[in-house]
Amino acid sequence: MSMTSRQRRPTRWARMLFETTSTGPALDLAVLVVRIALAWIFIYYGAAKLFGAFPESGGPHGLHETAIFMSQGAHLRPGEFFAVLAGVTELGGGIAMALGLCTRLAGLALFGDMVMAIITVTGAEGFNPTTSGTGYQLNVAIAGLALVAVLIGAGRFSVDAMIAKAWGRDQI
Repeated sequence: MSMTSRQRRPTRWARMLFETTSTGPALDLAVLVVRIALAWIFIYYGAAKLFGAFPESGGPHGLHETAIFMSQGAHLRPGEFFAVLAGVTELGGGIAMALGLCTRLAGLALFGDMVMAIITVTGAEGFNPTTSGTGYQLNVAIAGLALVAVLIGAGRFSVDAMIAKAWGRDQI
C-alpha cells in the first residue's frame, strides 16, 4: 500500500508543534505577551530617563543625567531635547503597549528608538562584544518585538480592539 493512499491525519499535538500559522486566541495571547514585554522594558527605562526612577537600571537617571548622556555619550545635541524625546517615547510607548492603544504607532516609535540606540550608542561595540561594552544584540531583539506589534497590531485584548468594536468592525 502506498503512503499517499493511506495518509494519517496529524494529531492535535503534532499540529500544535508544526503548524506555521496561528489564529484566534493563540495569536491574541501571543501579541499580548509581546505587548507586556515591551511595556515592561520601555516603562522602566522611560521612567528612569524622565524621573530618575529605578536607580538600579544602570542608565542615566533623570532628565539632567540623560541630557548629559545624550549630548556626550550618544552625540545627540541638544541633549535636553533628545533626553525628553527618548524618555517620552519610551514611557509613552510603553504605556500605549500595555493598554494596546495606538499599538502600531507605538511599536513604530519604539522600533525607531531602538534603531537610534544602535546607531548612536551600542552599534560601535558590535553585536556581541567580548569586552565589557554593551553590544546591540538586545536592541535588535527589542526592535524585532516592536515590529511584531507594528505588523500584527494589538490583538483582541486591547483598547484598539474595543475601539474597533465600537466602530462596528472586528478589524480596522
